[in-house]
Amino acid sequence: MIPADLIHYKEKSQKIIALTAWDSISGSIAEQANVDLVLVGDSLAMVCLGYKSTLPLTLENIIYHTNAVSRGFKKRIEEQPFIVSDMPFLTYQCGEDKAVEYAGKIIQSTYAKAVKLEGAEPEIQKVISRLIRMGIPVMGHIGLTPQSYLNLGLKKQGDCIESQQKIKKEASILEQLGCFSIVLEHIPESLAKEIQNNLKIPTIGIGAGNYCDGQVRVTADLLGLNDHQPPFCQPIIQGKNLFKDKLKEWVEYERLK
Repeated sequence: MIPADLIHYKEKSQKIIALTAWDSISGSIAEQANVDLVLVGDSLAMVCLGYKSTLPLTLENIIYHTNAVSRGFKKRIEEQPFIVSDMPFLTYQCGEDKAVEYAGKIIQSTYAKAVKLEGAEPEIQKVISRLIRMGIPVMGHIGLTPQSYLNLGLKKQGDCIESQQKIKKEASILEQLGCFSIVLEHIPESLAKEIQNNLKIPTIGIGAGNYCDGQVRVTADLLGLNDHQPPFCQPIIQGKNLFKDKLKEWVEYERLK
């Protein structure tokens, strides 16, 4: 799969399903679940590395974990999920040259076929345009942008007319710049529907309702592996409690042997 295939999914009204992964086990699980896209997201900073936010994640971290995820894939290369890697904080906010260098390292050193950047500020627009001109596919990300949480918080975006107009304008700009898809995070369903209807490229929702062209979820959230769940993702199983209880049973059994 290549980025253009996701646009064809939208044209055929075929839903795009994506999960995050952070190591070979989670990559293998995502592949076996038959997802279309695997995002090696900067959420791995919290899910895997124990940080309180995504900000400490480094370029070296994302390259290391992207390679670990791809090693978990067992299908033929043409049947494997499409990998997108997040660009960590400060790998694209410090100018076009640095962004091209860092994004190029991700593409050159891993099996990722695209990178994802948060935001659509004028400086970010220049970076996105440059990356695409240099041959690096870009997935956009607007609405709630976790790398900006110190300024914006982690609250739902698009709750007022001014904010909605801003997000709609950003979505249009990202399409014009050449992004092959856009993640819409934690915005009202009605706003996501309007954006989805106005774009030719697919929208991938996370906490943005059911009208997006696809959905992406943090796998650890879906499996109930985290202590705190985002409001838009209820776990499908209580994985952490299940594993903890079973392991405690095993420990007690081994002690009594």
